[in-house]
Amino acid sequence: MGTERKAHGRGGTPAEQAAGAEGSDPRRWKALWVTLVAGFMSLLDVTIVAVALPSMQRDLHASAPAIQWVVSGYALAFALVLVTAGRVGDAIGRRRIFLLALSAFVLCSAAAGAAPSIELLIVARLAQGVAAGCLAPQNSALIQQMFRGAERGRAFGLFGATVGISSAVGPVVGGLILNLADGPQGWRWIFYVNVPVGVLALVLGLRLLPKLAPGRGERLDLPGVVLLGGGVLALMLPLVLAESGGVRQLWWLFLVGAALLAAFVRWERRVAARGGQPLLDPGLVTAARGYAAGAAIATLYFVGFSGVWLVFALYFQNGQGYSPLASGLAVTPFALGSALAAVVAGRLVERLGRLLTVCGLTAVALGLGGAVLCLRLAPADLATWLAAPALLVGGLGSGCVISPNVTMTLREVPVRMAGAAGGALQTGQRLGGAIGTAALPGLFYLVLSADAHDYRSAVAIAVGSGIAPVLCALALAVRDWLRDRRARRDPCPPEVSHSHGHASQG
Repeated sequence: MGTERKAHGRGGTPAEQAAGAEGSDPRRWKALWVTLVAGFMSLLDVTIVAVALPSMQRDLHASAPAIQWVVSGYALAFALVLVTAGRVGDAIGRRRIFLLALSAFVLCSAAAGAAPSIELLIVARLAQGVAAGCLAPQNSALIQQMFRGAERGRAFGLFGATVGISSAVGPVVGGLILNLADGPQGWRWIFYVNVPVGVLALVLGLRLLPKLAPGRGERLDLPGVVLLGGGVLALMLPLVLAESGGVRQLWWLFLVGAALLAAFVRWERRVAARGGQPLLDPGLVTAARGYAAGAAIATLYFVGFSGVWLVFALYFQNGQGYSPLASGLAVTPFALGSALAAVVAGRLVERLGRLLTVCGLTAVALGLGGAVLCLRLAPADLATWLAAPALLVGGLGSGCVISPNVTMTLREVPVRMAGAAGGALQTGQRLGGAIGTAALPGLFYLVLSADAHDYRSAVAIAVGSGIAPVLCALALAVRDWLRDRRARRDPCPPEVSHSHGHASQG
């Protein structure tokens, strides 16, 4: 056991990791459920708040730009700290960061629920977003730390189901809470509900999460933190302020963000070349098989995946007159399909590999396309029912995208870099989500501005545009799948394998 713990703490090559004693910790599955519950809460809070914004704005006498920060501020703070928090978890212990971040998340949730003014609510949400961003990369890192072989694929399947469900059911859960907590202050329970769940997860986490040795002698790459944080902030700020004209007024920040990220890449290469400890090791892209392709697929997929839910909500609530709860229930087939497929896909990913992602992305494109045709062409009183089977197909496909892609993206990453790698992957997802949630509703409103009553054309054009990045992700997945097939037919020469192993260990 001592040898295993030492190996876990220091990482090792993928082969060494796979050879580790699978199932060495009998509490690993219970510990996984603790991390999944905490992760579900943090990701759910990205979307659950949207249905309560009107009542928040009314009760707190807030302006429209101010109330938008309740959603966008959380998403922005979440994305800014992901990579840094993952790297800190790699250095000083994922269990420690997980428990500290979960404690902060619970306290900030209580503060948001009790906020007497819009200013204090925004501050609480920003702090809550930072806590969630510190929590999220520890989830994928702990999975890599606790599981080996086929079990890791099943664990990532559950993790992928958590990501997919939390993103899709936020409006439904929010609507249910508002219905149960009826009254002028009912929106506060959107935040209060996190407190008992978070406290329970914290108590169980203290008992069940593994106490494995963190890395030794690790130093945080502060210039890298500043360059990456500044780049992500510059890219995301115009997007999260899109509804108040952020893209039009702050477009120049995209150029600043691109320059900062280019400087970040150059700096990380310099740090790695002189034997330092970069924030995000360039070897992840060049030597960790599948990482670059998987991160690109995730970013593109979340552009479409995140944006279509806001468009559907706008269409069903504003165009069809649905309540927030009914609007959420209209897209429930997608969430159910995603949950079912993600669990099964986790068991199939080791056998099918990237082919599973290819099939999943194809199903998502076909499902969303079918839903668009139903909503655009079918009679209005039947369109929602006719779109349900298509959304189910799309959901089944989504479940075969998110969790298998996480597994294939991170499976070659050394355990010692798991937190930073998982943080970078989720940063791409959050950035893609920010682009989608700004662009697709903007397109929806643009169509409506031409004809204020043509909601059916607006939803068709906006969701149809969301299919485009899914198809781009499909093209990347097909390319990666074909590369995998060629690699199996023609094994790597010794020098390439040696280089890969060296990079993985380093």
